[in-house]
Amino acid sequence: MKLAGAEAARYCAAPNPAHAGILIFGADAMRVALKRQEAVAAIGGPEAEAEMRLTRLSGADVRRDAAALGDAIRAQSFFPGPRVVHLEEATDGLAEVLGAALADWRPGDAQIVVTAGALPGKAALKALFEGARNAVAIGLYDDPPSREEIAAELTRAGLTALPSETAAELGALAQALEPGDFRQTLEKIALYKWQDPTPLTPDEVLALAPQTVETGIDALIAAVAERRAGAVGLLVRRLEGQGVTPVAMAIAALRHFRMLHVLACDPGGPQAGLGRLRPPPIWKLRDALARQAGAWGRAGCEEALSLLVETDLTLRSASRAPGMALVERALMRLAMRRG
Repeated sequence: MKLAGAEAARYCAAPNPAHAGILIFGADAMRVALKRQEAVAAIGGPEAEAEMRLTRLSGADVRRDAAALGDAIRAQSFFPGPRVVHLEEATDGLAEVLGAALADWRPGDAQIVVTAGALPGKAALKALFEGARNAVAIGLYDDPPSREEIAAELTRAGLTALPSETAAELGALAQALEPGDFRQTLEKIALYKWQDPTPLTPDEVLALAPQTVETGIDALIAAVAERRAGAVGLLVRRLEGQGVTPVAMAIAALRHFRMLHVLACDPGGPQAGLGRLRPPPIWKLRDALARQAGAWGRAGCEEALSLLVETDLTLRSASRAPGMALVERALMRLAMRRG
């Protein structure tokens, strides 16, 4: 059976005890590890490992000894409760062994949680779990988390009954961060609000969110859009020291001014256009974006886009001009433009 999206999230939170196994695969090792951790905890409970009801095997272990998987599935623990066998780093070479294990599985045996990296569409391992009646296959990709997944993470961290603007801010944060970073951020926020009865505010979320290279790029583009020319040179130097490429800066500026152009062209005005942006901007930036779009106007945005496209094409051409100087010059010209 193949599961995806919200259905897969619900299954990992409460796996079917009548199923023999779950295959969780994907290119992002952190996403796979988090879903595996959730599924194992849901099957065996929080004390599964302490009570020796969790057995860990690697793909190499099973390749050396094919009987190891069957022995682990049928082994008994000193403690009562459901048992779990976690098989990590599985490959197509284990499809035959896993197929036999699924066929021989009986109620009362340990459930199998198998994790693997990215699998092609015709992978034998993937086909085995998708075709089995007593197993499921869950593929994890780089899609942004759904509302249901975000809500589950908030509940797990104890962050419920949030003001609407704070919930929107956390949702935008979930879109921007890797799953592991988002979960750690929620844990940090929950610790910060421990025994604090006041509602969590968007400003507190932003203060506790990780400061990344993307944050620095956002600061640079905001300085350009708000015509703070004096800050542009310093921010460019700082990002250059962090290893950010000229092309990355040009792309970020293009993305921002395309967004401003959409807002400036909206028949209802920039504020009305904010509701139609996808993905929606974070709460903290909404007023700033509307203000910038109004200040630049349609003609100004088109002028900025023309300059940025020309700069981007030059950076990608065979020109020997220094890339960082080209980008800095273009951004400075925009920041010094009169309204």
